[in-house]
Amino acid sequence: MATISKEDILEAIANMSVMEVSDLIKMMEEKFGVVAAAAAVAGPAAAAPAEEVEEQTEFNVTLKSVDAAKKIACIKEVRAVTGLGLKEAKDLCENGGVLKEGVSKEEAAQIKEKLEAAGCVIEVK
Repeated sequence: MATISKEDILEAIANMSVMEVSDLIKMMEEKFGVVAAAAAVAGPAAAAPAEEVEEQTEFNVTLKSVDAAKKIACIKEVRAVTGLGLKEAKDLCENGGVLKEGVSKEEAAQIKEKLEAAGCVIEVK
């Protein structure tokens, strides 16, 4: 009996239709007495190795809301962080929006700390 490699088995499965793979799973469940909890099949791409998830290095800092009692302090901090003019900073504080895009994790944390101390609600994505 010839030995079949795992790669040969994966290649054979990759060339099957979805219905054939579904039947194969049912046969394996019966033969080995197991249950496949989640059998997600995506065709030939299913045989591709999973890519490693890279750690996020760039973050966006978004202003969600401002404490009405501390609005002036918030506008001052937003101006300091963004370099915007008074009107633009005021509009940003009233409407919310992205303050900085593509900043490092450390810089995003510093901005968040400063603005939250001034009375802003900040989200870092």
